[in-house]
Amino acid sequence: MDFRSDTVTKPTDLMRQVMAEAIVGDDVYGDDPTVNDLEQWSAKRHGFEAALFTTSGTQANLLALMAHCERGDEYLCGQQAHNYKYEAGGAAVLGSIQPQPIENNPDGTLDLAKLQAAVKPDDSHFARTKLLSLENTINGKVLPLSYLAQARQFVDKNGLALHLDGARVYNAAVALEVDIKEIAQHFDSMTICLSKGLSAPIGSLLLGNHEFIAKARRLRKIVGGGMRQAGILAAAGKIALTEQIEQLKQDHQNAKSLAYALNDIDGFDVNTKYVQTNIVFAKVSPSIDLEHLANQLKADNIIISPSNPLRFVTHKDIDHSDIETLVTKLKAFTTAL
Repeated sequence: MDFRSDTVTKPTDLMRQVMAEAIVGDDVYGDDPTVNDLEQWSAKRHGFEAALFTTSGTQANLLALMAHCERGDEYLCGQQAHNYKYEAGGAAVLGSIQPQPIENNPDGTLDLAKLQAAVKPDDSHFARTKLLSLENTINGKVLPLSYLAQARQFVDKNGLALHLDGARVYNAAVALEVDIKEIAQHFDSMTICLSKGLSAPIGSLLLGNHEFIAKARRLRKIVGGGMRQAGILAAAGKIALTEQIEQLKQDHQNAKSLAYALNDIDGFDVNTKYVQTNIVFAKVSPSIDLEHLANQLKADNIIISPSNPLRFVTHKDIDHSDIETLVTKLKAFTTAL
């Protein structure tokens, strides 16, 4: 039972079957029919002109930032944004793009007034503000559709582009009970991770208009992201988007169940208001030795990442009985203190 992340999901039996049977070619030459099908289908499905299959969400975000911005430009984002905090500074290191992070509100949104104050004037002293990057979901929280509309108005007013790190955007759509296009329509570009809750073994998509994706495709080659017979991977990605969406509902229900159960354990505190998808954060009492806890759970084949707050992520390879087992073990651990 691995609660560290939904990146640990294993491909489904159907994914393994279509991977074995995939018709392939050299994607760098544009000759892989399975990759081409995934890109064309995904673009149409999400309301964009074009799509690019990439190795990872980190790569897809990097290509997006570098395609939107030139050297010396700036993008606005949240302090907790993955493409600012958890992607090794790639935009700055490889793109010479300056991040301008803004503190996230408790619900994950960014204050539009603070964003406005951060937009630089047209002056040679400053980096040129070109882009606002949002993340949905962010730490498991869903950005409201009304906020996305306000963000669109903000970037239009300021002449900026709007990018979505949509690593878990399908979790957001499922939680909001809307079609994915209701979210995607507000953005100039968007990424989708296929290898988290959607369970593909590898890959993310970057979506945008034709010119943007053509530039991103060239940048993908520059950073070593060109792949050859990648249809083996793309085949699983197509299944992720056509067969695995329904599973996310169960993942969300399991996360809620876990959140409420954790609140019944001494030393654990969860704000259930913000358990909106498949991620649970629990504040843990200093009296609990998290390293010791992690080792005890590992002995029972339960894996967590010891940190405070303690993050638990539900996914297709975690069922309700696994939640019950985890809770039982946590109660036994805290009772023995």
